[in-house]
Parts: sequence; structure tokens; C-alpha cells
Amino acid sequence: MKVLPRVLAGIALACALAPAIAQDFPTKPIRLIVPFPPGGGTDTLAREVANKVAKDTGWTIVTENRPGSGGNIGVDAVAKSAPDGYTLVLGQTSNLTINPTLYAKLPYDPEKDLAPIGLIASAPLVLAIPAQSPYKTLADVVKAAKAKPSALNYGSSGNGTVSHLATVKLQQATGATFTHIPYKGAAQGINDLIGGQIEMYMSSVPTLIGHIRNGKMRGLVVTSLQRTPDLPDVPSVAESGFKDFEAITWFGIAGPAGIPQDIVNKLNTAFNAALKTDDLQKKYREQGADVLTSTPAEFGKLIHDDRLRWADIVKASGARVE
Repeated sequence: MKVLPRVLAGIALACALAPAIAQDFPTKPIRLIVPFPPGGGTDTLAREVANKVAKDTGWTIVTENRPGSGGNIGVDAVAKSAPDGYTLVLGQTSNLTINPTLYAKLPYDPEKDLAPIGLIASAPLVLAIPAQSPYKTLADVVKAAKAKPSALNYGSSGNGTVSHLATVKLQQATGATFTHIPYKGAAQGINDLIGGQIEMYMSSVPTLIGHIRNGKMRGLVVTSLQRTPDLPDVPSVAESGFKDFEAITWFGIAGPAGIPQDIVNKLNTAFNAALKTDDLQKKYREQGADVLTSTPAEFGKLIHDDRLRWADIVKASGARVE
């Protein structure tokens, strides 16, 4: 009978300490892992929001790039870190919803091993062509591809990435057939497109918008239902004759599963507050991204729903990574 009072006392102490944990958090720097190389669209969005949260709260947030394996290395490192809220990752569509179907052996399960904190942004993709390309419209490309199936090629940031699968979806919608050239990240593919070594390149608007604005490449279509205000002269796939076509990518903050819910809520509140400010929204618009905010539960549901949504496209693409 002496055990019960001790157990009850332990429970009472834990309950009393729980609010204090969140109240004192953070007491040391927070690491935000970006699972892609520096300089890309994901990296830029991560640094902008981390800097804004740090400025507004006084917290120290250190952004760290840990690329490799389609984003899996960085995500896995966070999934296996201590669940104390001090190690976070900026996940996105590819590594949280596509990779579970794409990879035969993924070292983490996004729904079991991660704690969703909240969404930060979404962005359409843009199919870009070299500035000197003879093609003017998506109809021109589809016509050429149907005349000579697989003669036209396109690059993406990797096998099974959202840019690859969005183009697979585009081929399904148009009946055209292209040849896929996967790159290890965006940098080399962008250089080859600008140099005319490849004929098309699909990536997120934040990744390509600067090159389109400076005239080094042209945007052919965007994959949102309507035109994006950031590229007002680039039509959507839907308005180019393929009704209801949409393929977007999103970005969100997550940590390892098991983070105390009060810390999850405190992080969510801080990031949402930063995202609602005019200056951060302006910076994201300049990058071609739309600010998104969510609760942790809403972000978790999106991960689950999009995992199912993209699974069929992964299977149709034939992409598989062992």
C-alpha cells in the first residue's frame, strides 16, 4: 500500500512540472535542420522564418543544412533526436509524403516518428524552358512530344521528387511523353537548362523565380489552378486546356515524435505569429511562395492525406529507390 502514495506523488509532481517545462522553453539554441543544400528554395524559406521567429521572440535558432538521399538524411537525423523541441526539421512534400512510397526502405515513418509543428508555406511548381527555346506555349510542347514521343527531355531535382512526379502527372493529363533526366538537387539542372543542354526543367517557383525574372529562362506553365501573382505572365496548366490540373508543394516544421505537447504548442504559436507579419509575408511572396499557417493536427492530417494522394502517382511513374 505504500507504493500507491509514491506513484500518486510522482504523477502530481509531473503534472506540476509540465507547464514549467513549456514556460522555460527554450533555454538553449534550437537547431532547424534543412535537409537540402544551401541556396535553394527550401533553404531560403527556412532561414527567413527562423530569423523572424528569433527576432520576435529572442530565441536563438541555428539553421543547419544536412542534405542527401532526397532529404531523408536530414529528416532521419531529426526523427532520431531527443524529443525535447530543440531539434526541428523543415520538411516538405517530397520527404514527408512521397518518399514513404518511393523508397523500399525508408529509415523513418513520417507519421510515427515525427511530431508535426505547423505548416509555413506552399508553392506551385513551374515548368521552365531555356530563354532561346522555340516553344512558346504548353500546346507547342505537347504537339512536339506527341509527334516524337520521348524526344523531348526534362530535368528534375531527383528521381521521385515532387518536381519529377508533377511532370509525370502532367504527362498523364496531356498524353505527351517526355524523357526524364534526374539531377542530384536543383543547381546542376538549372545550369544545364540555361545552357541549353536540356529542354525543360520542373521545380518549385521559389527555386526558379529569380532565373525567370532575370531572363535566363522562361516559365512555360505553373501548376497551381490559377496564375501566381509572382509570375503573372505565366499561364497555369489548367488555363492551358487541362482543366483542374494542380500540383503544389508545401513546407512545414516538424520535430521528433514524443515532444511534450505544450512545447509543440509553444513552437506552433511562435512560428504562426512570425508568418502572420507583413514583412515575412512580403519576403515569401518575393520568393514565389504563399504563407501557410496551421495547427499541429492540421499539418499531421495533410501529411497523411498527401501520402495517399501521391502514392498512385509514384507507382505510375515506375520510380523506386532501393
